[in-house]
This record gives sequence, structure tokens and C-alpha cells, in this order.
Amino acid sequence: MSNAAVTFSDLTLGYHGHPAVHHLTGSIRSGSLTAVVGANGSGKSTLMKGIVGMLSPLTGRCTVVSGIRVAYLPQQSELDRSFPARVIDLVSLGLWPRRGLIQRHTPKDRELVSEALSAVGLEGFETRSIDSLSGGQMQRALFARVLVQDAELILLDEPFNAIDARTVTDLVDLIKRWHSDEGRTVLVVVHDLDLVREHFPEALLLARRPVAWGEATKVLDPENLLKARQFNEAWDEDAPWCAPGQENTDHGHQHSVVAGRR
Repeated sequence: MSNAAVTFSDLTLGYHGHPAVHHLTGSIRSGSLTAVVGANGSGKSTLMKGIVGMLSPLTGRCTVVSGIRVAYLPQQSELDRSFPARVIDLVSLGLWPRRGLIQRHTPKDRELVSEALSAVGLEGFETRSIDSLSGGQMQRALFARVLVQDAELILLDEPFNAIDARTVTDLVDLIKRWHSDEGRTVLVVVHDLDLVREHFPEALLLARRPVAWGEATKVLDPENLLKARQFNEAWDEDAPWCAPGQENTDHGHQHSVVAGRR
């Protein structure tokens, strides 16, 4: 697909030889807004790490179109908030892919950071220590860091967990602006299915294997959700990965044939 930002070709990702995402084939269209949904342990965060290159495929390929900037926001639980840093330091880290870690920031850089903090509602927080922030304030600061990266592909892993409703609303509005107004490609891991139905045009439902992918309201129909639950319940944690063409081998779990766009 010529307008694909990310392409999966029979992709299997996992840890220590055990699959966490199994036989995913399809593509993320440039300029699309997609929610990645599924139960805990269904492979959502693993897929994000595979796209950004933190995990190498067990089989298959994950291809990000050449030359685009990628911004990745991991779960807050993966971040060390005890590190002695100010909000302005955290947000300024978003500049390093273009500026480097040792290059002095310019007045334009400082203006970009100030604008990003204003956009997420954190004016005046520049010198606050990150360990003094609430969960919602920390997530706003992390979104400001994404803003200054000015990336064409944005990956957000569970950005709405453990934050207040007002912050969720503000961050959803920012994500929709990235998608609708700025044409960026945004992929978000989301647990709240009502939030997905209301705000996300497309969804990918995972249960270690792809269950459904396409228009969000169709992906999240009761039949697909039941199928995903059954796949998760039947999964064998000790099952080995299988090579392409072995989909009918009995490993104690089921495999995807192909999940693509509807």
C-alpha cells in the first residue's frame, strides 16, 4: 500500500522465544487514527515496541516508511519519576533527535517548549520537579514532549491510565487535532472501549493474534470481543513460536490467518 506509514508482514513478536503478537499482516495508513485494544497481556505494548524498534521480530517484518520522524510515549509505569529533573528538562528531551543531547538550545527551541507546555495546560510549571507532579500533570508534560518532537508517526501506550477525566478530555482533543488538523499518523493503546467508540475511527483488536482490524464500531462488535476473550483464555503461555506455514500445528494456541484492513 503506497500510503502506508507502517506495514506488517506476517509479524511475530515475543520474548525469549515465546510469542506475544502472532502473525500480524496489514498496514497502518498514513494520516490515520487507530486504537489498539485487547485484554491485559494481549500484545498491545509489545506491538508498539516492535514498531519503534525496541523488539526485533521472531518472524516476519515490521516496516516503517523511510524518513519519517517517530514519537513514542511508553506507559508511565516504565518511567523513573525519581530522576532529579524539572518539567522543562523533560519536555526539552523531545528536541534531542533534531538537536542532539549536547547542543545548546536556541531561543526558538525555548519558544517551542513554552508553546508545548501552554498547549497542554502547564504554563508556569517549567521549574517544577517531575516527582512533584500528579499523574495527570505528568501525562500532560509527556504529551508536551511529544509535541516538540514534531513527529509524523505518534505511538502512545496507554496514555489515559490513572489520570483524571478532565485530563483525558484534553489529551483526546490534542490527539484528534494531531489527526484531523495536522494529518499525523497516531496509534494509541486504549483500554476504555467506550472512549474508542466515541473518538477513534479505526481499531485493531488483539488477543496475542489479530482478531479484527478496521472501522472501530465494527471491530468492537460483541462477536469479535467474545472471540478475543476466548483466544486469551485458551492461550498457552509456554507455547513456542511457529514459523510461517505452521498455522495448523497444535501448539496449544490458535493463529491468525491474515488480519488486514476492511
